[in-house]
Amino acid sequence: MNALLECSNVTLGYEGSIVTEGINFSVNEGDYLYILGENGSGKSTLIKALLNLKSQMSGEINTSGGLGRNEIGYLPQQTVVQRDFPASVKEIVRSGCVTRSGIRPFFSSSEKKLAADIMNRLDIQNLASRCYRELSGGQQQRVLLARALCAARKLLLLDEPVTGLDPKASNEMYELIADLNKNDGITIIMVSHDINAAVKYASHILHIGSTQLFFGKKKDYLKSKVGRSFIEITEDE
Repeated sequence: MNALLECSNVTLGYEGSIVTEGINFSVNEGDYLYILGENGSGKSTLIKALLNLKSQMSGEINTSGGLGRNEIGYLPQQTVVQRDFPASVKEIVRSGCVTRSGIRPFFSSSEKKLAADIMNRLDIQNLASRCYRELSGGQQQRVLLARALCAARKLLLLDEPVTGLDPKASNEMYELIADLNKNDGITIIMVSHDINAAVKYASHILHIGSTQLFFGKKKDYLKSKVGRSFIEITEDE
């Protein structure tokens, strides 16, 4: 089986200063990969490198397994400005189809149907005409997830998708993403600091940092020195 995405000896950094190096991992169709690590370890930087939004300092990121750049959906960390965006839910979700529409200045009937189907799938079809900034945090994240799904044909990249959500909304988001992976066959890569969620949902874990690296199946991470140490640290916080 060819990997959808593969990183070989990747080094990440800022302005010539290395943040983390020696990153090696692969993602196959149907995987659910959690990226864990301490604050400042380069997790979000890695996501941007996978999206070709930032160049790695060295190493290779390969998508020779048939994954195109227009087949990846991305849910970034939400900013205060984005939370106050004055557009309708329908407009925001449809904007995820831009990678499909190319240079066309309008969305086709099939793209509009796709957006409608995804809103229905995520149970936000009743919010279609609502203004995005009037929604709750959990509703806003569902809208942004729907937008990402309009772009995603094979892979979803999620950067701390439950940040700022209350426990109920966080759990609903986690369950929804897990269902997309299990029942819709969407491959997931998620940046998170939530070790409990990783233990519950991940198939594989990538732990990155300046001194500690791990990639492998979840069960092996939990037995590893890196995994046991990180669990102890997060339990003490």
